[in-house]
Amino acid sequence: MKLVSYRRDGKPGFGAVKEQGIVDLSARLPQIADLASLVADNLALDEARRLVSAATEDFALTQVELEPVIPRPNKIICVGINYVAHAAEAGRTVGKYPVIFHRYAETLLPHGAPLVRPTVSDNFDFEAELAVVIGRGGAHIAPGDAMSHVAGYTCFNDASVRDWQFHTHQYGMGKNFRGTGALGPWLVTADEIPDYRELAIHGLLNGERLQTGQLSELAFDIPSLISYVSQALDWQPGDILATGTPSGIGFKRQPPIFLKPGDTFEVVIPGVGTLSNPVADEA
Repeated sequence: MKLVSYRRDGKPGFGAVKEQGIVDLSARLPQIADLASLVADNLALDEARRLVSAATEDFALTQVELEPVIPRPNKIICVGINYVAHAAEAGRTVGKYPVIFHRYAETLLPHGAPLVRPTVSDNFDFEAELAVVIGRGGAHIAPGDAMSHVAGYTCFNDASVRDWQFHTHQYGMGKNFRGTGALGPWLVTADEIPDYRELAIHGLLNGERLQTGQLSELAFDIPSLISYVSQALDWQPGDILATGTPSGIGFKRQPPIFLKPGDTFEVVIPGVGTLSNPVADEA
């Protein structure tokens, strides 16, 4: 299934994409509060699959305002320097442990919404990533059991304000400007992706491919990342794990390429989807 969160007539909802429309699961499963609650409940997910297979669309995709797949995740865990080629272009080496940083939910925006270039910087860069959505939470998860905690996958753009990122060696501030973390357009459930390592990822700026990678190239794979974080923090349903970006980012190019108003950046992951966002200056 392809699952979405949205607003329709000002009211939040969630559903499944079918053809060019949405099957309204929030109406059919009123006991389920939101998409994070749905992916935490295997029985409800099975019921959703049955409902979707038998239903026709309730309304068109164009009749809703998409939200980030999980609008308010409890946490967003991001991984830096997780492709060897990206580490090389950044002048870094992959270490013994993953580079972990965090995003705030308030920085997220959905497919189609403008990425916001801040007033304080024009060093606004793109990072195409595969994001994992956690279904079953837990702590001290063994790598061999980690994939059973995955609800599905979506696209993520970890757009970064580079000069602010390097104000100090703790670069979280440059990763947490308002309106810079695009997530969507939908969650593809894990049963639709038998092996995430077979996925490719591309980043396109105004239609030109600048980033490309294979998920088999991750220095720290998804099971090891889920396990590593779970030693410190309990994963919660709906949490997001952003797995890192491949090489080709803008600020390491000669000359650098930064996002500017009028641009459009796309994260393309065949089998998962295309996340597309224009760029606008902060009002």
